[in-house]
Amino acid sequence: MTADYYREKEHAFITIGKDIKEGNIPRLVLLCGKEDYLIRFYAASLIKKYVSEACKPIDLVTLEGDALTLDKVKESLETVSLMSERKVVFLPDFTPAAGKALKGFGEADVKGLIDYFKDIPEGALLLIAAPEIDENKSKKNKVRTAVEKHGKVYDFEPLNEGQLANFIEKRFRTAGRTYTPSVVKMIMSESGYGNKAIDYSLYNLENDLRKIIAHCDRDGRITTDDVKDVLASNPENNVFAMLDAIGRNRKDEAFRLLHNLLQSGTPVFNLLRLITGQLELILSVKEMREDGLTLAQMQKKLGVHQFRVKKAMAMTGQYSMADLRAALCAAYEVDENIKTGLLDGQLALEYFIAGL
Repeated sequence: MTADYYREKEHAFITIGKDIKEGNIPRLVLLCGKEDYLIRFYAASLIKKYVSEACKPIDLVTLEGDALTLDKVKESLETVSLMSERKVVFLPDFTPAAGKALKGFGEADVKGLIDYFKDIPEGALLLIAAPEIDENKSKKNKVRTAVEKHGKVYDFEPLNEGQLANFIEKRFRTAGRTYTPSVVKMIMSESGYGNKAIDYSLYNLENDLRKIIAHCDRDGRITTDDVKDVLASNPENNVFAMLDAIGRNRKDEAFRLLHNLLQSGTPVFNLLRLITGQLELILSVKEMREDGLTLAQMQKKLGVHQFRVKKAMAMTGQYSMADLRAALCAAYEVDENIKTGLLDGQLALEYFIAGL
């Protein structure tokens, strides 16, 4: 990991944590970005900080669907809180802040809301949440630009390696568990976080961390065995292991892993997508390595976490460039054979492994 690649601005979850602690939350806040888990978590954190539990029915107003109108937003913000530190008006999933229209809240309403941002009363908080909808859409839109001018935007991007380690360690410390750096590295490597080929988000990671915490010994010490037991069912890890077995010419082991994946309920097309994605990653890493790119340069170019690049790099010596290209062509052919009904899914995958 090079300093050049990670010399970046502080992640939003660090910034908002400091701002909450120091009381630097303005009257207008937008929580946005790709990490929906962090958006939800910090929306709940801000509400918990500023709204008294006893006065929640009055001092917290959540507006969405038919209840969301410009007049209702203004009226709610201008009604003083009963006994809470602030009156909070929460707009969850406010898509205009993510560059998309919202049914029932037209352009004139959006313009009126933007004009009102500068007039939000003291003692009130307009809290807007907008998970990212389209990765290709520009982050700049009128709502976000106006919030940046009159309030604060917290943009929750995916966590890099160091930030992910902090996320994991914080949850272990909060649970009163002890651990070693190898435990954290294994979770980062073996979980599916950062793999675009599978649906594995911070929600999934949080759930797996809870399982690991519950699984550890009574003395509160988390071991690598705890991690293995909880993450053993991760399809991505089994696919990597299967490709590794093929590279070592252990077809018997590869077939066993394939059957385990199928018996665990992993759909054939999900499995094929994982296989294709892993082969593409290994091939790309091998090509970049031969071109002399550094680990950080590979990561930046591929847009995946460094631990995934490292796992792929460890396998590049087991396959020649020609083998990898042939394997990819075979995987694409399997996809076509299944879709056209030429072969049953399981049989097609067995033929695929046998032919490598």
